[in-house]
This record gives sequence, C-alpha cells and structure tokens, in this order.
Amino acid sequence: MKSFLRKIVLGVAVVSALGAASGVAIAQDINIIAVTHGQANDPFWSVVKNGVSAGAKDAGVSIDYRAPETFDMVAMSQLIDAAVNQKPAGLIVSIPDSSALGPSIQKAVAAGIPVISINSGSDVSKSLGALLHVGQDEFSAGKAAGEKLKEMGGKVAICVNQEVGNVSLDQRCQGFSDGFAGTVTVLPVSNDPADVRAKVKAALSSNPDIDTVMALGASTAGEPSLAAVADAGMTGKIKVATFDLSADFLKAVASGGAAFAIDQQQFLQGYLPVVFLANYAKYGLIPGGNVPSGPNLITKEKAAQVVELSAKGIR
Repeated sequence: MKSFLRKIVLGVAVVSALGAASGVAIAQDINIIAVTHGQANDPFWSVVKNGVSAGAKDAGVSIDYRAPETFDMVAMSQLIDAAVNQKPAGLIVSIPDSSALGPSIQKAVAAGIPVISINSGSDVSKSLGALLHVGQDEFSAGKAAGEKLKEMGGKVAICVNQEVGNVSLDQRCQGFSDGFAGTVTVLPVSNDPADVRAKVKAALSSNPDIDTVMALGASTAGEPSLAAVADAGMTGKIKVATFDLSADFLKAVASGGAAFAIDQQQFLQGYLPVVFLANYAKYGLIPGGNVPSGPNLITKEKAAQVVELSAKGIR
C-alpha cells in the first residue's frame, strides 16, 4: 500500500511539474512591450522598469521595455509604431502628450492590441482606447501637496518643473497652485541637477519672500533644490517638498530637512499592467476600471520605513 501511495504521489508530482512547465512555455509565448517617455537610467523610471521586470517574472511572460533617449515625443511615437508592427500580446504606454502620441496609440488599438496606459494620461487614456490606466491623478496630487504646504505656513512658492511641456508635470504645478492658494511661480529647469541647483538658488536670491519649494521629481529636482536651499543658508527655514521618492530625499524628510515626498508607487505602475495584460492574454480577465497607484504623502513619521526600499529600487 505504501509503495502504491508513493507511486501515486510521484505521479501527481510529475504531472504537476509537466503542467507547470507547459504553462511556463505557453506564458513565454506572450510578449508584452512597454514604451514610456522616461529612460530606464532615470532614478524614477528605473523603479518602473524594475516593476515591469518583476511583473514579467511573476506572470511568466516576456517583456521589452523601450524609451527615447531624451524627452522626445516624435521618437516615442515612432517607438510605439514599431511596437505595433511587432503585434505584441499587449502594449503599455505612458501618455505625457496625447496630441503627439494619440494617433500611434489608436493604431495599436485598431490593430487589436490591448493597451494599458501608465503614469501620465489618465484623463485621455479611455478616449484613446486603452483598457485602463495605472497611476495617480496629477492635478489632485498637486492640490493635496499645496494644501499640506499651506497648512505648514507656506505663502510664497516656486514650482520647480524639469519637463515643461509634459502635461502631467504641468498639471502637478496647476494643482499645487490651487491647493497652496498663495503666490506660486513656475520655475522651468532641465533634468541636469547642476542646472536645477543653480536656478533654484538664483530664484531664492532674487526673491527673499520665497518660503516654499515644490519640486516635481525627487532625484532630478528635489535633491538639487535641497542643495540650493542649503547654499542659501536657509535649511529648515524654507519648506521643500517633492513628488516621487529617492533615498537621499527621504533621509532629509526623516531628519526634518525636507517637508515630505509624494509617493505614486511607480513600481506598481510597471508591475500591475504586465500582470493585467498577461491575465488578459491567458484568460480574458482585466480590472473594470483605472487603478490609482497614488498619491501617498511620505512625512517624517513614515520616511525612515521607506528609505531602504527606495535604495533597493522598489519605492
């Protein structure tokens, strides 16, 4: 009897193993392409890419992550067109400029390719034919940040925008201005930290009434803004907050040198669409609506808990 049972158990194990192997083989035939406007070497987008890779591993599918070398909508639309020609099982896109990218996304939908948008474009995603959007509402997130900084006593602010023309970042500044209800000036800068530091320092020197700095990216604008405030000898006197996370900015929040960071959980923006599209390809299953990945305000009380995960490329 024991020998018979052992044979049954062994047989079940072998069948299960073969079934699992077969399932993996089928899943590996599912190819998903992600095209975003952010480069994988950008600290923010590297976390998105980590999420994409983790989602592909967990779902057992193949993934191809693509992005233009710079913030270039023409190049990005060409990448989307190239992806459509490959007829993937699913397409993940960010939509920082719907006028420039809309026709390419609509081509994908017309070709029968399931599309999920991430990060930017929540307001136009559905109209372009995407199944759903994973991200945060940028205007609402900006407004929440403005209200919080107003509550902290802010009256005169600059909104440091490293990609003027990126609709999502423009919406962040607009929402921030509405929530802050004080004087807000948009400060256009580049993605170069040295340029951000110099321009923020110049802005502080030209207007001593500035008491608040709202940055739109932790590594690209938040950390250089903190450095500029330190250069001006105003650490602790000027409130600095940022969208998104970086380990160094979170350390500043934990120590009281920065006000807070807004976490949109970009790892999930990469991870969830891959899992969703994999299940859609396998079983026809898809969530019934958009998935908000943020915003979450990371204040001093929470910052220390998040630093380690940020350093690991997850938060």
